[in-house]
Amino acid sequence: MQMKIVSVNVGEAREIVLGRHRSRSGIDKRPVGGRVPVGAEGLNGDRVLNRKYHGGPDQAVYVYTLEDYDAFAERLGEVPAPGTFGENLTVSGLVSADVRIGTRLHFTAPGAQGQDGEGVVLEVTAPRIPCATFAAHLGDAGFVKVFRGVGRPGLYARVLRPGTVGAGDILTVEPGDAAFPTVGEEFELHYDARATPEALHRSLAAPIAARVREEYLSRLKG
Repeated sequence: MQMKIVSVNVGEAREIVLGRHRSRSGIDKRPVGGRVPVGAEGLNGDRVLNRKYHGGPDQAVYVYTLEDYDAFAERLGEVPAPGTFGENLTVSGLVSADVRIGTRLHFTAPGAQGQDGEGVVLEVTAPRIPCATFAAHLGDAGFVKVFRGVGRPGLYARVLRPGTVGAGDILTVEPGDAAFPTVGEEFELHYDARATPEALHRSLAAPIAARVREEYLSRLKG
């Protein structure tokens, strides 16, 4: 499958309620047309409310893939529509867990290939860790456990080169250093209470997101 942007999605602040969980969040992303500006803090018009745990320059853009969505079809009864998991960019041609931290994602508008300085460039920094708001958004209190078990976390990224993105943009992947962990390995490391210092130091040597770095440094201190 060709690597490209299938959908560009942004979210307005909306109330999310499931049982006793109630919050306001921008997780409900909806596809938008045209070209959308992307800057250091993410996509223009996208709302991030809980900035203690979400957003910021190191987790400015969340990317999910059609291949990852396919893994949830049986649980949800259908392949989820783009934006369902709160991603900014739905892309094709990747499995998120296999992508290394530090991988650079180059997006180029059709017909613009070869033009110097064209296109948004993202750098992969972290997996998505599901939370109660994510489960509430999907209307399934058990979905955090399901998401954890499937192991298709999607990609958080920082913006190395701003610009605009739109559906149909071509995606070119510049692989991260082979010494760096994959997003899938980072996802598992988050849940591994017995992670070795060697595993944590391996991740700290990679260009991981600031929140993840703080977590690992704290774990090393005991």
